[in-house]
Amino acid sequence: MISIDPLATADSQAWHQRLAQLVLAASGVGFPAMLEKTLHDLVGFDTILVNTYQGQHRPLLIHDNYAPGHREQGIERYLSEAYLLDPFFKAVHDGLASGVHRLRELAPDRFEASEYYHHYYRALGLTDEAGLFARVDTDVVMVVSLGFREDTPRLTRRSLQALRHVAPVLEVLLGEHWKWQGQRFQARLAEHEPVEAAFDSFGQEVLTQREREIVRLLLAGHSTKSAARELNISDGTVKVHRKHIYQRLEVSSQSQLFRLFLDHVALVSRQQGG
Repeated sequence: MISIDPLATADSQAWHQRLAQLVLAASGVGFPAMLEKTLHDLVGFDTILVNTYQGQHRPLLIHDNYAPGHREQGIERYLSEAYLLDPFFKAVHDGLASGVHRLRELAPDRFEASEYYHHYYRALGLTDEAGLFARVDTDVVMVVSLGFREDTPRLTRRSLQALRHVAPVLEVLLGEHWKWQGQRFQARLAEHEPVEAAFDSFGQEVLTQREREIVRLLLAGHSTKSAARELNISDGTVKVHRKHIYQRLEVSSQSQLFRLFLDHVALVSRQQGG
């Protein structure tokens, strides 16, 4: 039996009134903005991105609160190139489709030392992120990403728990929103050609298949030990491959490797764009 005591408070009444408004708005175009306000009142995040993922296609942006001056760094670069290294994107690709998950729970062991983290998160002043995952169609997952900056209140364990408690209801509402509004986005989502080929073709003239696999893991934030575990090889073998990778690509640091990779992704994206 569920105790009625928590439901008899003023805070509970206010929450259920907000929830009723969200239910009524779920089928309309104003739902994402109302969801933003509701979640902000609940956990006080700094940034919000609502992206839709389908297979290897580029994410489709549904809603955000980024100021114009931060859109190129925070959105355009992410959607055009950086998403390939995003732990949330990989989690969806690996089958995650429900619940609230913190960035550090999904990221590789050396993610915060990676060039991607500094290029994307540090540049925006973000130190933490939580994602609400919801499967809204057979092969479509919507992720509501909440970002937290270093100069504002952090995501607390209590706030994370609150998000996880309300997640089942919000997942259903996101599904309802997609059912009524998804047709507006489906054509645009289909137009977003995957640039997964960028990983497969990066350095293919000089690198072996194994070396390209290691490049992908290192760029995503895996340590030597973690990459070795992923590929079921020894740490020493990864180190030898990494040395050969740097020599063959004529780079001397992780930052140079990252920059070379982003340039390659941009080239592939332009080629696919015709």
